[in-house]
Amino acid sequence: MSDNEVKTGRGLARRGFLGAALAAAPAVALASNAAAAPTAPPPPAQPKPGDPDLGPNVYVFDGSVPTAQIQSTVDAVYAQQQHAEFGSGRYALLFKPGGYGIDVKLGYYTHVAGLGLQPAAAGITGSCQVLGEAHGNNTLINFWRGAENLNIVPRSGQDTWAVSQATFYRRIYLLGDLKLSDGSWSSGGFIADCQLTGQINSGTQQQWVTRNSVLGSWVGSNWNIVFVGTANAPATTFPTPPVTSVPKSPVIREKPFLYVDSAGAWQVFVPAVRHDAQATSWEAQQPAGTSIPIADFLIVKDGTTVADMNAALAQGKHLLITPGIYHLPESLKVTKPDTVILGLGYATLIPDNGAIAIDVADVDGVHLAGLLIEAGTTESEALIRIGPAGSRRDHSRNPSSLHDVFVRIGGTLPGKTKQSVVVNSNNVIIDNTWLWRADHGSGVGWTSNTVGEGLVVNGDDVVAYGLFVEHHQKTQVQWNGENGRTYFFQNEMPYDPPNQAGWMDGKNRGFPAYAVGDHVRRHEAWGLGSYCIFAVDRTIVADRAIAAPRSPGVRFHSMITFSLGGGQGTIAHVVNTTGGPSDKTTNLAMLTQYP
Repeated sequence: MSDNEVKTGRGLARRGFLGAALAAAPAVALASNAAAAPTAPPPPAQPKPGDPDLGPNVYVFDGSVPTAQIQSTVDAVYAQQQHAEFGSGRYALLFKPGGYGIDVKLGYYTHVAGLGLQPAAAGITGSCQVLGEAHGNNTLINFWRGAENLNIVPRSGQDTWAVSQATFYRRIYLLGDLKLSDGSWSSGGFIADCQLTGQINSGTQQQWVTRNSVLGSWVGSNWNIVFVGTANAPATTFPTPPVTSVPKSPVIREKPFLYVDSAGAWQVFVPAVRHDAQATSWEAQQPAGTSIPIADFLIVKDGTTVADMNAALAQGKHLLITPGIYHLPESLKVTKPDTVILGLGYATLIPDNGAIAIDVADVDGVHLAGLLIEAGTTESEALIRIGPAGSRRDHSRNPSSLHDVFVRIGGTLPGKTKQSVVVNSNNVIIDNTWLWRADHGSGVGWTSNTVGEGLVVNGDDVVAYGLFVEHHQKTQVQWNGENGRTYFFQNEMPYDPPNQAGWMDGKNRGFPAYAVGDHVRRHEAWGLGSYCIFAVDRTIVADRAIAAPRSPGVRFHSMITFSLGGGQGTIAHVVNTTGGPSDKTTNLAMLTQYP
């Protein structure tokens, strides 16, 4: 992902940069916008009597705090985080039930959330926005920020949520309109479990996924706009315009969240599983699920060790990881069913010594949420593993889930891993993930930040909503399990293969973005986009974006490929030998169905 962009004759191209000098370079390392001079951090948060100590970077507001003080704190966090794309700051702004007349702008690694059981409990009358002002209205690198569980009433009647990958807008009750771009380029995001009463305008968003929400109306489309289980969503019109709408989510459970009950007790709510679900989990109903008291969680803060965390997990406790960056000299081992690991403020885990950051046994109902996993400098087998190899148990009654779990290889250090996320267990739900091999920042280069595959699915009956996977050096998604389903896939192939000989999948030129195992007989996916720009050698060809067995039970709907930067590289076919090409002559290719 880069902040450089041009327009081509066939719509917005996500990459128009580099130039002749870079094209001849041996490796690519894209620079992000120069950071502004650092500002003083906001004063550390101080817990009130009766509240848990969530560390210095979690600010908890209630009606006793003067509005001016709340606004000052919110503004100080934004000033600190506005330009801090690869900074070390991590912040959560939490609002107890009540009303707040403030304006919130979210910078990098900032998490804003209400603390009610229902979104209406904590209300912001003013704004809660992500703007493009840090990068001249360009929001292509507006990553790593999210809002959830709030009732937002924009004073102007309209909010702006101009983001790209690794963001979330969840469980929001918005009384007004919402813009998803800010006057310049933007590259995709995620809405879930929201009721948005006004008009949503996608503007320049190249792709977007909206799941289990209720909309007033929607306008706009570009390349790949997907709705799943969303009331009042536009009907499927792919490819003109490129909108795909699936009426219901086959199986879903919403993200766990922190709340304060009517007696003032802190708890984490774990929503129940829903089948064939449409609209939100909460509108006009008491949300179904289970509450876990905060006393059952180890609150992870600076100074908490991996041994502390593993001891708590072994005792059947859960982890609430407060904002910060945590090095893990050994894996977090999840062995108990129904374990919750919930991060606040983009809590970041970096495995050292080649460890797997989070290693989950083949048990029921494990929930990972709100985490950023960053590869360490010693190569790991994987960064997250759900179930050991050969897992076979049926978890359909109580599936495990990943919500807003993001992976980064490179960007701040030359991270290395063989694979990003491996799912061996059955019935896992993946709900909004961005697995990113960095294309800019520090520690970036073909031999520096190395990773083979992105997501590897070996379990059966795994479903993914909002699957963003970019720049891995081999296959981006390798799906080997039966009856897998994906609702929205966004991908960029690696920018920096040195030449064709250095990027071959056996006899095939290049690796596919999305591959289904040859033995698989049932698989289905909706709304898939794969893009290429081969910055070092633009003569490189990827023979196919999607590789799959030709079988009646393996089906794809609404697919696009795009050769970016005016055609710097070629994707010869969309699926196997069907569709395409995307090249310097025909940048965009669309395929409605396969087979």
